Amino acid sequence: MTANSIFRGIFLVVFLSSILLSGYHRRRARRSGEVIPRRAEGSTILLLRMATALLVAASFLAYVVAPAALAWSNLDLPLWLRSGAAVLAFGCLPAMWWVFVSIGKNISETILTKSSHELVTHGPYRWVRHPLYAIALLELLCLGLLASNWLLLLFPAIGVIVFRWGVIPREEANLIRAFGKRYEEYRDHTGALLPRLLP
Repeated sequence: MTANSIFRGIFLVVFLSSILLSGYHRRRARRSGEVIPRRAEGSTILLLRMATALLVAASFLAYVVAPAALAWSNLDLPLWLRSGAAVLAFGCLPAMWWVFVSIGKNISETILTKSSHELVTHGPYRWVRHPLYAIALLELLCLGLLASNWLLLLFPAIGVIVFRWGVIPREEANLIRAFGKRYEEYRDHTGALLPRLLP
């Protein structure tokens, strides 16, 4: 078995584990509380989400089952870097579980705020306002490095831009409407995707 085959196996396990973990916790949240349908954000956002999900899923599937199809975007990364990315990718799974357990029934499929939404400031939310986005982006980075493929590395790079300057401001505007000064004070003491180093 070659190193590339092992990395493809790790890639698949981490990616599928993330989907299963997310699906389980989102299903539990749907059963225990209010559900905001994805179409509530508008058809443009829904179409963009679907197109992005299909592009990422198709690229990931191609890497796992037909790696020759992505050979044009391969990089020559050192084995130690790919191995480190594999370890860190596995580390994203318990971190993701911690986020889901901390946010509980407040998890939503959209950036809209549920009427029953509670302001969560414990667990990873103590330091970071959007830890699920942060962990998802880190996992995408790790998977891109593990695959040693610049196309797959584009996803987290574009994701940082989209989340930081597109998604997060809109989501936080909704949270400020829901929680007012409480959320503003919380925002002033935490980082969006990374913990604040300075108070």
